[in-house]
Amino acid sequence: MTNQPSDILILSNGPGEITTWVRPVVKALRQKLGDDRSVVRISVVLSPCPNASGKEAAIALSYPEVDRVQGAEHFWQFLLWGKTFENWDWRSRGVVVFLGGDQIFPVAIGKKLGYKTVVYAEWEARWHNLIDRFAVMKPEVAKGVSQKYAHKFTVVGDLMIEAQGQINSSQSPVPSPQSPIIGILPGSKAAKLAQGVPLTLAIAEYVHAKKPQTRFVIPVAPTLDLQTLASFSDPQKNPFVKTFDFTGASLIFPEENTALPSPYKLPTLKTGSGLIVELWEETPAYDLLSQCCICLTTVGANTAELGSLAVPMIVLLPTQQLDAMRSWDGLPGLLANLPGVGSTFAKLINWFFLRRKGLLAWPNIWAQAEIVPELVGKLQPQEIGEMVLDFLAHPEKLDDIRAKLHSIRGESGAASKIAQIVCDEIEK
Repeated sequence: MTNQPSDILILSNGPGEITTWVRPVVKALRQKLGDDRSVVRISVVLSPCPNASGKEAAIALSYPEVDRVQGAEHFWQFLLWGKTFENWDWRSRGVVVFLGGDQIFPVAIGKKLGYKTVVYAEWEARWHNLIDRFAVMKPEVAKGVSQKYAHKFTVVGDLMIEAQGQINSSQSPVPSPQSPIIGILPGSKAAKLAQGVPLTLAIAEYVHAKKPQTRFVIPVAPTLDLQTLASFSDPQKNPFVKTFDFTGASLIFPEENTALPSPYKLPTLKTGSGLIVELWEETPAYDLLSQCCICLTTVGANTAELGSLAVPMIVLLPTQQLDAMRSWDGLPGLLANLPGVGSTFAKLINWFFLRRKGLLAWPNIWAQAEIVPELVGKLQPQEIGEMVLDFLAHPEKLDDIRAKLHSIRGESGAASKIAQIVCDEIEK
């Protein structure tokens, strides 16, 4: 590897991409290129995303491999004029790495900076004549590509699979489960949390009443603070709490209750029935998730992480109010969040979606079959609770799901392969 100073600019956008794509890639880059910032500097620039929480920049900056980060609010200025908000300097040689957003962005930015471009493409690769290299998830992504550009394509696998390689990476040990652990992943954005939090907590209450030894834990999304999460379980702040016949929950910190029935002290949500739901803030929570017998989750990148860890799940998409779901990607997400008219667009988009719905969970999309249950509609806690109890009573059903998830999750190593492509382009 040359010692000439180089810059690596990573373009990304949403919370899923930051945690499941950017994190493993920057780790792999440092492993291959070293930690000498005078030789290789890693920058992250975020573009706007309808699913963003506003904390993506802080999360990216928390990665020790990353040197500097620009938030999405300054993206258009950078795209148009090539200057960051803080007027960063750029070295004469470098590579733009696309890990989320629109594939036209690396074309424009690479041209302005005079850098090589590398695009990670899950399902579709565009601008074949303008991008230098494509790291694609599957061979199918490269099908139909002109022979003239075929040399640009390398199959690297699925970046989401990197989750399985990060098990045992958390700093705090997870106690060996003495009883069944059920994970709850209600999402990170208000559009999902408003219905997801009261629904999943009501399910947990139902299951706990029938099977009191069951533990429940929420791996809190890194873009979400505990007070905000708890507010969605408060009937005074969230009208959907009553929609699911849930009485609400209160946030309790360890110092406020020294007698928590838990093998380790964590913040908790305590529901009206007395159920304690532990809140796990350490990320990534792969150690914890790998010990869950089943998870209740909304749609999104979390289904890919669970699938990569071969953790059985029930995927929930409640539709008690059609305009509540506004976290779609691309133009639908932008329309659904417009001031004033967003509610109308959201209702139309979700009505159309429900009529044309395909597979939602990433493991099901990978397999093109419903490996894990997907429940969409006016969901009721009791019905889902009975489904969970049936799984707990018949562990062979969970074993079958795990085996199927193992069979479709593929090989790990995508991040290392992408890092090697970047190294090759820097050498050029």
